Amino acid sequence: MKWFNTLSHNRWLEQETDRIFDFGRKSVVPTGFGWLGNTGLVKTDMGTHLWVTARMLHVYAIAASMGRPGAYQLVEHGINALNGALRDKQYGGWYACVNDEGVIDASKQGYQHFFVLLGAASAVTTGHPQARKLLDDAIDVIEKYFWSEQEQMCLESWDESFSKTEEYRGGNANMHAVEAFLIVYDVTHDRKWLDRAQRIASVIIHDVARSGEYRVNEHFDADWNPIRDYNKDNPAHRFRAYGGTPGHWIEWGRLMLHLHAALEARFETPPAWLLEDAKGLFNATIRDAWAPDGAEGFVYSVGWDGEPIVRERVRWPIVEAMGTAYALFTVTGDAQYETWYQKWWDYCIKYLMDYENGSWWQELDTNNEVTTRVWDGKQDIYHLLHCLVIPRLPLAPGLAPAVAAGLLDCNAK
Repeated sequence: MKWFNTLSHNRWLEQETDRIFDFGRKSVVPTGFGWLGNTGLVKTDMGTHLWVTARMLHVYAIAASMGRPGAYQLVEHGINALNGALRDKQYGGWYACVNDEGVIDASKQGYQHFFVLLGAASAVTTGHPQARKLLDDAIDVIEKYFWSEQEQMCLESWDESFSKTEEYRGGNANMHAVEAFLIVYDVTHDRKWLDRAQRIASVIIHDVARSGEYRVNEHFDADWNPIRDYNKDNPAHRFRAYGGTPGHWIEWGRLMLHLHAALEARFETPPAWLLEDAKGLFNATIRDAWAPDGAEGFVYSVGWDGEPIVRERVRWPIVEAMGTAYALFTVTGDAQYETWYQKWWDYCIKYLMDYENGSWWQELDTNNEVTTRVWDGKQDIYHLLHCLVIPRLPLAPGLAPAVAAGLLDCNAK
């Protein structure tokens, strides 16, 4: 049974994409895009997070290029927010969180800044007159504070004034740096962004994860030595979970295939390990995290022995798994990836897709019932595009540039 690159399946994906776009519109607040609750109302007590606002700018840049009425106005809203309440006009960069009263968290987080970079680069593809200036500003901050020339990797965070950086080095932030760097390359055609993406992947995946059965370590000290017991007392941390987070393993696989495709588009021969390790990450995710306790779904985290730690089924890992299955099928033509893709869609429509309140549930328990141990609400719709839009595109250029270039559904029959 074939789904990939068929008009019938792509029409279904398009319909679900529009349902998600409509849900996300509810998140508009004066300071950017708010944190959506399970019923689709903004949770005002959560404030306006930089990462949510930047991701929603990215999302609606894609929607605008897809010809969705009103999406361009949301691109403008996102740009205004990043030039307004969220921007630190004294020290530079962007605040982590604000509300209508002012700044809640003034720290400068790499994870969040890489989403500003992604959102700004995606906005450039819409032709918005302020987007390129925003991207140039973001690049300047990344170059000055978050890309370490000495380490050839990305730093994790700074205090408000960019005077003190954290000793910790994070795999999650560096992974999203790779995602943003690939889109910045597509927009600027500056080769250094591909080189940086490849360097980060080589350290975290090819050097460390490959030697550990592809259980990706995300916590490092300042010399890039793995910290295996980091957050052992707080295993369900949203951004720095103890042990391995399999959703990131499989997400890494897709990003490495985008890099593989970008190098091929330059008529270069990609390193063989990019594809080899993407396959290894995919297989390890299924081995350790898919239904290890008998119930369907991906567990949130596992230990270094592969045993589940946090058994809740969070939404974004399976979304990323479907995007990576498509990417691996595109590169290899191996039918097993389409089989998994179909299996995972069947799971999502049975348990995760919420047709009553909108969007998808963010978290399920071991019985696949809605819970909130790790995440409360349906924060944003960024990850969902990776199973709704990516399976209708080539792997290079990246998401927003490919949609803007008119490549959506170009392979459908």
